[in-house]
Amino acid sequence: METFSNEVSKELKYYVYRLIDPRNGETFYVGKGTGNRVFSHASGDLTEDNLSEKMSRIREIKLAGFEVAHVVHRHGMEEDTAFHVEAALIDAYPGITNIMDGHGNQDCGCMHTSEIIRKYKAETVVFKHKSLIINVSRTATESSLYESTRYAWRLSLAKAQDADVILPVINGIIKNVYVADQWLEASTENFPGRDSVQGRYGFVGKEAASELIEYYVGKRLPDDFRKKGASNPIRYSW
Repeated sequence: METFSNEVSKELKYYVYRLIDPRNGETFYVGKGTGNRVFSHASGDLTEDNLSEKMSRIREIKLAGFEVAHVVHRHGMEEDTAFHVEAALIDAYPGITNIMDGHGNQDCGCMHTSEIIRKYKAETVVFKHKSLIINVSRTATESSLYESTRYAWRLSLAKAQDADVILPVINGIIKNVYVADQWLEASTENFPGRDSVQGRYGFVGKEAASELIEYYVGKRLPDDFRKKGASNPIRYSW
């Protein structure tokens, strides 16, 4: 596979790239990097996420006798600019295999204008309980809000078990309140019908009491919980 020389890499600086399935022309991953990261990703040489959906797709392509197609979408950037370009492209290609939202997409990503108005007019929440906050922006349209909220997250199990309530958040606004009866490893055995995800957890629970729902739902997260550039979907109020 062709690679960038040191001279070319110096000119590229940070760049944003797409990985494309040559069998159907579908973009399945958006990433950013420097040097030869795009080639390492396209060839499947990175081992940091060997069990991910992205790596499974790469293996499928190679087993079919093809090479992963790739394109550098924008280059010559500083890292902060690359974060924003990457985030915008992740929004533009729904259904891709990126595990995380783009940096800032949880709070400043793709929204209808009416959503933006509601978001910034909403009352800021004051947490009265130990709240596990989960941004479900990328998954909420795939199933019910409860199913999208309860599975499968990389988090502190001890903190999750200590939480009084679980708050699913979309675009900075609290959408419901759940209480976990039990936290379990994210496996098909524990959650029939769901794929196992190593190192992650899910919960079995229920909707919280009506007074908790009335208090939390519709309120916006405080600024401290909506840090610019954040990509981790998990937050703790305490």
